[in-house]
Amino acid sequence: MKNNEFLKKQIIYRSIHRGTKEMDLLLGKFVKCHINNFDNNDLNDLLKLLSIEDAILYKWYFEKYPNKEIDSIQISEKLRDFKL
Repeated sequence: MKNNEFLKKQIIYRSIHRGTKEMDLLLGKFVKCHINNFDNNDLNDLLKLLSIEDAILYKWYFEKYPNKEIDSIQISEKLRDFKL
């Protein structure tokens, strides 16, 4: 299996096994919708995003709470624009 395919499988798994239902749905659907369009830089950014705690991501996405760490990750703009 290529490293890129292994990375994609890892990202898919981590996006749907978050710990909170809301983030499982949001991140799982976002990843499934876009993962085949992402380049290696996007995939690595997505891994960074997935390492952030659910509570922080939830506030940032649903409550529009600013977060410099998340906003510094380029792919976060695509997630912010994503609608369920």
